[in-house]
Amino acid sequence: MVENTESESRKLLVRLREAMAGDDAGQARLDKITQLIADSMGTEVCSIYLFRDEETLELCATEGLNRESVHQTRMRVGEGLVGRVARTGKVINTPDAPSARGFRYMPETGEERFSSFLGIPIQRLGEMMGVLVVQSKETRDYSADAVYALEVVAMVIAEMTELGAFVGEGSAMSPLHQHSVLLKGITGQEGAAEGHIWLHEPRVVVTNPFADDPHREFERLQEAVDELRVGVDKMLQVSGGNKEQAQVLETYRMFANSKGWMRRMEEDIARGLSAEAAVEKEQSLARGRMAQVQDAYLRERLSDLDDLSNRLLRILTGQGKDTGAELPENPILVARNIGPAELLEYGRKLKGVILEEGSVGSHAAIVARALAIPLVVRVGRITTEGLNGDHVLVDGDHGAVHLRPDDPVVSAFRDKIAMQAQAQERYTSIREKPAVTKDGQTVNLLMNAGLMADLPSLENSGAEGVGLFRTELQFLVRNQMPKRSELVVLYQRVMEAARGKRVVFRTLDIGSDKVLPYMKPQDEPNPALGWRAIRVGLDKPGVMRMQLQALIRAANGGPLTVMFPFVAQFEEYRQARQEVDKTIEREKRLGHVLPSSLEVGAMLETPSLGFAPLRFFEEVDFLSIGGNDLKQFFFAADRENERVRKRYDSLNVSFLSFIERIVERCDISGTPLSFCGEDAGRPIEAVCLAAMGIRTLSMRPASIGPVKSLLLRVDLAELRNIISDARHRGDQTVRPAVMEYLRGL
Repeated sequence: MVENTESESRKLLVRLREAMAGDDAGQARLDKITQLIADSMGTEVCSIYLFRDEETLELCATEGLNRESVHQTRMRVGEGLVGRVARTGKVINTPDAPSARGFRYMPETGEERFSSFLGIPIQRLGEMMGVLVVQSKETRDYSADAVYALEVVAMVIAEMTELGAFVGEGSAMSPLHQHSVLLKGITGQEGAAEGHIWLHEPRVVVTNPFADDPHREFERLQEAVDELRVGVDKMLQVSGGNKEQAQVLETYRMFANSKGWMRRMEEDIARGLSAEAAVEKEQSLARGRMAQVQDAYLRERLSDLDDLSNRLLRILTGQGKDTGAELPENPILVARNIGPAELLEYGRKLKGVILEEGSVGSHAAIVARALAIPLVVRVGRITTEGLNGDHVLVDGDHGAVHLRPDDPVVSAFRDKIAMQAQAQERYTSIREKPAVTKDGQTVNLLMNAGLMADLPSLENSGAEGVGLFRTELQFLVRNQMPKRSELVVLYQRVMEAARGKRVVFRTLDIGSDKVLPYMKPQDEPNPALGWRAIRVGLDKPGVMRMQLQALIRAANGGPLTVMFPFVAQFEEYRQARQEVDKTIEREKRLGHVLPSSLEVGAMLETPSLGFAPLRFFEEVDFLSIGGNDLKQFFFAADRENERVRKRYDSLNVSFLSFIERIVERCDISGTPLSFCGEDAGRPIEAVCLAAMGIRTLSMRPASIGPVKSLLLRVDLAELRNIISDARHRGDQTVRPAVMEYLRGL
């Protein structure tokens, strides 16, 4: 029985290939496919539904239903049995469709006469494209072999859909990868850029899903798997004793040697698929399972299999990495996700970065900020929608991506970029001016940095120093812990490049979404509130001590400023300060030159620290408000979550009142205070923070000009009164009142 089904399946694929090979238009091709499937399966009805948009399916071809309903019948995802298949990505096989849960009768199709129903998702690598349906008058439960045969056909239809084989009259049959698309994401780094897509891991396109010679396909598959196994073994040999890396590679080797995986792919070839189509079919099934699995460990293992399948496809097709292709003009990097070391390898050649996953606090976001290139994260479908070389506009200010944009959009976007360039030229004229407001208040403007490449901006931007140097990047871009001697050299270069200007070195801020490649990941339900930053440093004092030694030696008798991140209570700062004192004492005993002056500060990123005893404010040498974390914890709104992130305004009266409290406590104790974060670089927010009493702001270099320009035009005393009036009126936010005042300047 299986032999016969396999033979029929192969015959069906041969006929399918013939239907694809003709010069017929898209609609004629689809009509042929439904006819031959209905004939081969011995059913009265075969229908193909394709997506016309993300939420709507359209009947694009049918054999057996009313032809007039083609391109007229539409349904929402989840509506009826077809909609259920599209929503869940799972097969529905029922002998009595009208009695099945969710059945919806479509009177225009004439389907009431058909009892049995088999719906197969048309999908490619987890991306739903439509639904393939067969129906019959007789009460019939389709066999597992019949289901398998149609799954293979559905995969081929998905491949052909992506290759544009069905372009035609229906709106669901418009050309893929040709029309203009607007995709929304989250701002990871502000700015605007125009360029062409460079896929970090180009999607492998299976151009021929059919097997002309099954025996040759068996050989090709075996040769590719052998090459894959050798490659994994080599990677294991050079893993350098890294346990975590070795564990991943052992999993790879287990999958690469899996007899079950190999057998399933060989069965797919026997049914008429090419070697690469067989690999992709198993990969699609694995991705489908991955979407349903809740267990983190199992999802990780399925992800390993997905990566291994990609490697095997690249071997079979010669596509993807290391193909010798050159970066396009003005490259915009597109990836599902990317590590900091890989992003740094591209360096300043990139004009922008778009990630399908990622986060605003991720390694990639930190590097993108350091490189001063726009970044948009959480852009769904970008790796499947975008192709190498596609024209793309990255709007980091609004978290938007315009893929293959129309001329009016391009024109408006270029106007925006030109206006920003003109504004930057205007800011050059005030670069050397101090930021003194109309009422004579001086505000110190500092820049954030994390790479040596940032330091030239210190002079060009007009920044008076570095208010935050992120030291974790040097740890994140390596596969093993950096040596103390390497850190000494790096920190020396940073201090020399600053040319006497103050540099605030933030100690290692890891954890949350910044996990070191060589540190065992912590399985925490909420990493942002977990084992991170100073908590890691206090629990691993050896690492903190090594970094402090490197900073002290790098100062080489000059001034040194150190800041501890994510301090939540006084005792944490005291313990960290004791480590500094012990390290200074040890360096003195060893005969090393000590810093001429030493400032030790803390970042206020949790509301709890704002209520610390006054003694804390007296003991700390300086405080820096970490606005990004403080804001999300103050409002209990995850800054990675679009549903809640935008509900809360930085100019909310409660938040500004809390800032005011911190300013007052620092004034009483004489503690220098600064504000570091995205809001410091936004002109309207920056002047309001200055009005609340903060006289030092630290931001990305490109923001210094716009912030200074507005500060030079405002009267902070007047602005403070406007904020106070809005609070007394009971306004939730002072933004409308502030905006009205600024419009009058």
